[in-house]
Amino acid sequence: MFTGIIEAVGHVSQIQQHGNDIAITISSQSLDFSDVKLGDSIASNGVCLTVTALTHQSFSADVSAETLAYTQFGQYQIGQRINLEKAMLATSRFGGHIVSGHVDGVSKVIKLQPEGRALQVWLSMPAALARYIAHKGSVTVDGISLTVNSVLADCFRLTIVPHTAAQTTVSQLKIGTMVHLEVDVIARYLERLTHVNHPEQEQGVTKALLSQRGFL
Repeated sequence: MFTGIIEAVGHVSQIQQHGNDIAITISSQSLDFSDVKLGDSIASNGVCLTVTALTHQSFSADVSAETLAYTQFGQYQIGQRINLEKAMLATSRFGGHIVSGHVDGVSKVIKLQPEGRALQVWLSMPAALARYIAHKGSVTVDGISLTVNSVLADCFRLTIVPHTAAQTTVSQLKIGTMVHLEVDVIARYLERLTHVNHPEQEQGVTKALLSQRGFL
């Protein structure tokens, strides 16, 4: 489990092809590896990876064919910068929102607009995920917990403050950059709970449905 608060930025230092999957090594001089052990989880651009090898400045992980199919890891090259977050502890301060590290889809940067010291980022919205992306709700973008500030029919807007830009890979975003999306897990479970006894319903979560089930 993660919170979407990035601890460090690393880079891909090695990629090894193994049939349909790969082994990847990510290095970082700024992430504290002193409390990391084999089998631990580290969110890498929002993807939960299991540590299979470890040094004082890097870790290795296997990336399955399933992960390659749903993420951008198959397109990454040596030097690719990666947002990193170690799995949270029960005693950790919960600074972001609940993040599982399971990517739901990818999105494309379609507009970048400076506004004062902030940066407005517009992202395409995959049709299958649109129902989970809400105004002032939370979304994870390349592992970063962010607030949705506007939602249109096929895109949504994020406001990036200077600190976030400085501590993550946001500064490298360009028009056309593909990023990983993970929607709010609470929205997914809420939808499942409201549909479990009514599988024939296809319209998703609506205000009327929530009222009918006693949520409103």
